[in-house]
Amino acid sequence: MSGVLFPTVRAPELHVMSFNIRRRFDRVTWPPADRWPMRKQRLRTFLSANKPHLLGAQEAMPDQARWVQDALGTQYGRVGLGRGPRRDGEGTPLFYDRDRLEVEDWRQVALSDTPELAGSTGWGNTIPRIAVIAQLRDLETGARFTFVNTHFDAFSPRARRRSAAWLHDLAAARTRPLLFTADVNAHVRSSELEAMFADGGLIDTWSVAPARRTAEWGSFNNYRRPKLGARRIDAILASPDVGVRAVGIDPRPTGTQWPSDHLPVQAVVRLPSSASS
Repeated sequence: MSGVLFPTVRAPELHVMSFNIRRRFDRVTWPPADRWPMRKQRLRTFLSANKPHLLGAQEAMPDQARWVQDALGTQYGRVGLGRGPRRDGEGTPLFYDRDRLEVEDWRQVALSDTPELAGSTGWGNTIPRIAVIAQLRDLETGARFTFVNTHFDAFSPRARRRSAAWLHDLAAARTRPLLFTADVNAHVRSSELEAMFADGGLIDTWSVAPARRTAEWGSFNNYRRPKLGARRIDAILASPDVGVRAVGIDPRPTGTQWPSDHLPVQAVVRLPSSASS
């Protein structure tokens, strides 16, 4: 393996990435590799080299979201705001290549019983959790699809189970092909998340991909050498009508360290060209 995992992805295929970029803290954190001033340039270097068509990021503070968008390049757009009551603070923004994709509509919801109430909690999560849901059109193929990016709760298994059920219901009601990126904070194939895959409405791209560019590394390496057999808690899921071509989890540092405590998960997919609803 050398260079980037997917250097040239062209229509009709799409390069999708899920990446928890690790939020910036104003206080001093440990280890030093976790400090935003120490790793922000590594993140820029990685993103400017990889340039996915679609990136679902997690734990992005507003200034970090701007940094990511700038690192990707001027042709990239962004949707998604913070999870706080004023839609401030940490968010799960979606970044997209405007030369390839157009956002037709988008909304942001809370993972709670009051999804339209910004900053609301419930289901066992005491920290607000949000999802960004966008309707996009592929400018090359005309395919229309739904893209969802979120971050399940880190502390409450109940909240993760409810979030998995919410995603199942969202997929069951879809009228377009669906792509999903997230830090789900549990192994993607764990029992507490099994509702995501109930009735076959969603598939794990890693499990069905005919080509894997890397081994299945644990995606939370916490600035340490990645391990095989560790939990893959970062996911790219898809509805069954999405063709999965290849997947990969890049385990390599950028320079001497990693840009985040998570590894980016990537997939190359093909959307059905007849998707025009």
